Amino acid sequence: MSWQSILAIGSGGFIGAVARAYLNGIFNKALPHELPFGTLGVNVIGSLCIGILFAFFTYTTYFSTTVKSLLSTGIMGALTTYSTFALETFWLINQGSITLATTNIFLNVSLTILSAGGGFKLVEQFYK
Repeated sequence: MSWQSILAIGSGGFIGAVARAYLNGIFNKALPHELPFGTLGVNVIGSLCIGILFAFFTYTTYFSTTVKSLLSTGIMGALTTYSTFALETFWLINQGSITLATTNIFLNVSLTILSAGGGFKLVEQFYK
């Protein structure tokens, strides 16, 4: 891996991590609830964005390998929060909130898959 790619991933990681904290706070303030909507919101937005990015990566030649690394591995990798989702779900289970834990799993898995696919298909329409 080149030093440019390493620098791009690290820089993107910084941007994505800050964006995650910011967006998580916005969602949790707007939707206060026992269910961690901040993590869900960040995961849905991140999944939509990565679907859009990979459609552009597939159908265009605009992006160098370094820029792809910055955007996907760096920013999107730090923005999406699967480990946080896993821990929050564990906490819900550990507190005996099986219904909330199941809801959290269902919403995160289904909405992020739909968002990633939806983002990809949205951009794909312009290139087919």
